Amino acid sequence: MTTAIDIDIGGTFTDCYIARGEESVWCKARTTAYDLSVCTLQAIEEGAAKLDLSVEQLLAETGIVRYSSTIAMNKLIQRNGPKVALITTHGFEDTIFIGRCSQWADGLPFKTTRNIARMKRPEPLVDRVMVVGVAERVDSTGEVIYPLDEARFLEQLRGLVDRGARSFVVSLLWSFMNPVHEQRIKELILEEYGDAYLGSMPVFLSSEVSPRIFEYPRTMMTLLNGYLHQAMYHELMGIAEEFRERAYRKPLMMVHNTGGMASVLKTSAVNTFNGGPVAGVMGSYHLAPLYGYKNVISADMGGTSFDIGMVAEGSTRFYQFQPVIDTWTVDATILDVRSIGAGGGSIIQVNPLLGNQLTVGPESAGSNPGPACYDQGGDLPTVTDADLVLGYLNPSTFHGGRLTLDRDLARKAVAEKVAGPLGVPVEEAALLAKRVIDGTMGGEIYKETVLKGFDPRDFILFALGGAGPVHATGFAEAAQLETVVVFPYSSTFCAFGSSTMDIVHLYEKSLHLHLIDLNGRTFDDFATFNAVVDALIERGRQDFRGEGVDPDKAEWQLELDMKFGGQLNTSRTISPVLHLDGEGDVAALYKAFEADYAAAYSAMGLTPEAGVEIENFVIRATVRMPKPAARTLPLGDADPSAARTGTRPAYWRDIGWHETDIYDRERLTPGNSFEGPALIEASDTTIVVEPGWSFLLDEYGNGLIRRIGAGGRSPAQQG
Repeated sequence: MTTAIDIDIGGTFTDCYIARGEESVWCKARTTAYDLSVCTLQAIEEGAAKLDLSVEQLLAETGIVRYSSTIAMNKLIQRNGPKVALITTHGFEDTIFIGRCSQWADGLPFKTTRNIARMKRPEPLVDRVMVVGVAERVDSTGEVIYPLDEARFLEQLRGLVDRGARSFVVSLLWSFMNPVHEQRIKELILEEYGDAYLGSMPVFLSSEVSPRIFEYPRTMMTLLNGYLHQAMYHELMGIAEEFRERAYRKPLMMVHNTGGMASVLKTSAVNTFNGGPVAGVMGSYHLAPLYGYKNVISADMGGTSFDIGMVAEGSTRFYQFQPVIDTWTVDATILDVRSIGAGGGSIIQVNPLLGNQLTVGPESAGSNPGPACYDQGGDLPTVTDADLVLGYLNPSTFHGGRLTLDRDLARKAVAEKVAGPLGVPVEEAALLAKRVIDGTMGGEIYKETVLKGFDPRDFILFALGGAGPVHATGFAEAAQLETVVVFPYSSTFCAFGSSTMDIVHLYEKSLHLHLIDLNGRTFDDFATFNAVVDALIERGRQDFRGEGVDPDKAEWQLELDMKFGGQLNTSRTISPVLHLDGEGDVAALYKAFEADYAAAYSAMGLTPEAGVEIENFVIRATVRMPKPAARTLPLGDADPSAARTGTRPAYWRDIGWHETDIYDRERLTPGNSFEGPALIEASDTTIVVEPGWSFLLDEYGNGLIRRIGAGGRSPAQQG
């Protein structure tokens, strides 16, 4: 029997999904930001109890633990990393402070950046006095034209250490073409200080972290890793040690935002940003074809954020290649997940300076003090408070009954902070807040879908997260979506999603080549091309061996960043061949690039007469892992009365207060169906079926919520 544990740490709750043979359980624990090992073990302990096992028994039989967390983002927000020193080429010391000029606005909302003249530049991660430029120069072909001045560098190094440097980042201008000077600088640092500091001053080379052209995003990628490495290392090693003490002997695997996972020792800090939401997209990608869907929006509403991912035409083909993390553009390949500050903990505010404008989020009450109804000292109204006021949540069964909500505190917070300033009844204020946040989330889904060239009505919505099923019909209507799917484990879906992921490593190398030159001649230096590919593959084989994985089981895929001559930006194309061995391979590669480019920008933009260039090589190395299968159940009667537990008053748009049927999620059987308004209670969430929507429990045990009389397509047509 194979046992796997998947953990996803969010800003408010920590989710756990455990698969043990044919059995699976899922559970939640409140996130303990002060020590993430506490909530991790609490979640595992609850899951073990559901399996009638101790934590030690469960971990002893577990073959793999997969983990996604907010460690890196938390540490970045807190700005309490070590003092980092940046070593760059002389004359380029101010590159990260100039930041392509766009760094003033990168990662900030429009309402903040629209008056850029009054903005302050974001605080850098490294002080200017901790940046030195070394005398060296390598040209664009990789030839050394000015050797490293080692004596001068050692003087600079001693100055950095005297000023408190505890982590070194080395990013030289053309090091991705020839890393010899970066490597020598690392050797000098270790020779000079390695013994004295016993490895407490790590050195990060841009040629190892991100060997790609463009010095600003490459430097920021390396700098972020240097800034966050020690905190992540100690936290993750602490969790791994807790596991070892409880009999777990296998590596701890980290979820990567590339859409795969790798061991902790093969994980850099930037790989972990948005790992949980990416796991949700990969889980959707796995389930969509099992249920016959080709087009899916995954919408994860947790306590703090709302994360949107897309599976279009059966593919997770949307990536960011220079994403913004915090306020910095970095060189990284990240699955495209859009996040906004909207969740159960989002704070509801009325702004008197803007005519009593009602806003919800992005500020969040988090898990401590949390919403007012948590009775933990928080007095600001949140979305959860509004949902409680509206009657959608059961105060005694929230979080599996482990947290009793106080409806009076929720009403008081909404009445004083929202209803009073607006001059409306408390339930109307709560409904307005719900409509605002639903409209915000639905608008974001609509925008992301349309901007990628799709019709939202062609998509199915997977409602994920603890708050997702509560608000799904609201934001689905705002996004013009007609069908919502809610899974039994929707509230812990990102933890489930990591159970569907493979081991994936990405290896990159920038090298400028002309596939077709301006004279129409095609590329024929196959030895150079293939040497780059083989070098990247060898790096992958070494890493797999280090993780205890047989590299012969790996699948190797070549991706190339390509463009037409004269263009600045590249498009990533999957090469139909791993190596080039003749004109036929070159023609096949160009045809693949042409098809991708035409699909993205239309065939009108094809300009092969300007030449075709390759800028960057990427090897995606994948080792496939076992994945959960979909099991079908026999469909029964449509009558849901056996699952009906009673009624309670709930407040609905256009209806007002209404005695609303309540159903127990565990007692519903496949085939049961009914129309809204209705509330379906589970131990970890509530499914809200609003008026104008119908509910059906399908043969997979999933809830299908459809808009009544929409005149739209069936799920099969949408998929």
